[in-house]
Amino acid sequence: MTTIEFRQIEWDDEIVDDCRQLIRLAVREDLSRWHDWTTVALVPEGMRGAARVVARQSGVIAGLAAARIVLDEYDPRIEWQDLALDGTQVEPGRALAQLAGPARSLLTVERPLLNLLGHLSGIATLTRTYVDEVAGSPARVYDTRKTTPGWRRLEKYAVRCGGGMNHRLGLFDAVLIKDNHLAFCAALPGTTAVPAVPETGACLTPAQAVAKVREFLDDLEPNDPRSGLIVEVEVDTLEQLEQVLPAGPDIVLLDNMSPAELRVAVARRDATFPRVQLEASGGIELTTIGEVARTGVERISVGALTHSAKWFDVGLDWLQG
Repeated sequence: MTTIEFRQIEWDDEIVDDCRQLIRLAVREDLSRWHDWTTVALVPEGMRGAARVVARQSGVIAGLAAARIVLDEYDPRIEWQDLALDGTQVEPGRALAQLAGPARSLLTVERPLLNLLGHLSGIATLTRTYVDEVAGSPARVYDTRKTTPGWRRLEKYAVRCGGGMNHRLGLFDAVLIKDNHLAFCAALPGTTAVPAVPETGACLTPAQAVAKVREFLDDLEPNDPRSGLIVEVEVDTLEQLEQVLPAGPDIVLLDNMSPAELRVAVARRDATFPRVQLEASGGIELTTIGEVARTGVERISVGALTHSAKWFDVGLDWLQG
């Protein structure tokens, strides 16, 4: 089977720009255009300090690459030294980084820095638990677009730190035909181009929708970057799968199918159009993903990686003298 893949998030200029905009918002949230009055009142100006960022639990770290951006937006005078790397599996008490600089600035930057590390490391840690559950199977674990607005690149980066794979970054990144695309078409007044499908009321079947998308892409100039878009389509039944395979999708998303149905889907795909990859999605949990992986699907998408990850406990410990 030829492997096709969505763009995978790496630490690059785009993610740096996203991170910087988020940290500038964090500065505004904490300080408005004023100061940390608690620290100003208690800590004399000119004092320096040093501290370590320490893991309070076991898990996978993500977000250390963003730390320098956080410090730069709060006070560029703060010095930062990595003691671990993103993607590192750590145990409680492990020092992740050391920082030194003006004491007032260290106190002010503490919470936003730990917020970022706690959120992203929580995603990486949860992702690793899902990835471990599918070990030994042909399946890989993918994220979704169920991300915090503004945080998508960072959250998808954290999924990669945890060993997961990135699904499409945004609507611009691939074609994914879902049931609501078909349902909306049915609601258009005077739609007569295609007879309605009795069981759904939609005016396009998944197979017809794929054919329409392929026609759109084939009409593009060869050097048009859209011509290489991955085409994925969602189906709800095995009958829809059989109908859609000849239309030429790259990936078929099997929505809310049981393991038994997934095994049948894999067998039918293997017998007819083995180049098409299959993605299981919908209601997949840590307790069920292993069984889903053993059905033979190549992809499993899990929204919980980003929308339900528990905060990773990380703290800042002052160094003496």
